[in-house]
Amino acid sequence: MAVRPSAKPGVLYVVPTPIGNLADMVPRALSVLQTADVIAAEDTRHSGKLMQHFQITTPMIAYHDFSNENRGEELLNRLEQGQTVALISDAGTPLISDPGYRLVAAARQAGIQVIPIPGACAAIAALSASGLPSDRFTFEGFPPAKSGARKELFSGLAADPRTLIFYESPHRILASLTDMVEVFGPQRRIVMAREISKTFETFLSGTTSAVRAQVEADLDQQRGEIVVLAEGYRAPEEVDGPSAEAQRVMQLLLDAQLPLKQAAGLAAEISGDKKNRLYDWALRRRAD
Repeated sequence: MAVRPSAKPGVLYVVPTPIGNLADMVPRALSVLQTADVIAAEDTRHSGKLMQHFQITTPMIAYHDFSNENRGEELLNRLEQGQTVALISDAGTPLISDPGYRLVAAARQAGIQVIPIPGACAAIAALSASGLPSDRFTFEGFPPAKSGARKELFSGLAADPRTLIFYESPHRILASLTDMVEVFGPQRRIVMAREISKTFETFLSGTTSAVRAQVEADLDQQRGEIVVLAEGYRAPEEVDGPSAEAQRVMQLLLDAQLPLKQAAGLAAEISGDKKNRLYDWALRRRAD
């Protein structure tokens, strides 16, 4: 078994923490947190429970994007003096709708090495299990709290062909889904992932109107950490799907256990239909 390396001196580490299940803590992240000189935490009281669980005694100081400039300068001074700083947020990967951008930007400007540790991220975890196209996507963070601004955001994204990823708070999820129905239309495919990696992890999949109805009818779906993914815009001819003959050929190839990408290419050559449309059609069938 390889020995986990200690943190390097004078380096700012961006360290992910679990978003629910403590078993998701990666060994490299543990090693960095254990050997760093200081941990810059979004909330030291919240992160203290995590440190206690993993028996990490490294000192922590509070740092978030609303910290005063003195705190940022203190961390930069530590780094310039050769100390190791580990940056963490309350959960998941820092900077992904979490604090840290200002510190990372300042460190790079000062010529300080910044090393990311791969790990938990709710947006990517939700995308990987959504069944929506993942070759192109955009992460939009939390939509605005007010309906007017939220609709304006959704309107600007309505024709975007990429998969759209949003975070949403429990007390706004129903209103946000209502605005999606109005702006994206009642038939846009969406997936709502809730409490990823936790005991009550749930994935709801269907049209905007169907998912909204499920959330309205079940108050449990209006609790916890929520990720909403919406299928990107598709032109009417794409929505109609491949021809019946192209679908038949594609299904035969898939039944023969050909990889999806290869099957789409061969079916396109045989039928004359578009490869991308066949690929998306097969993905939708898997999701259904």
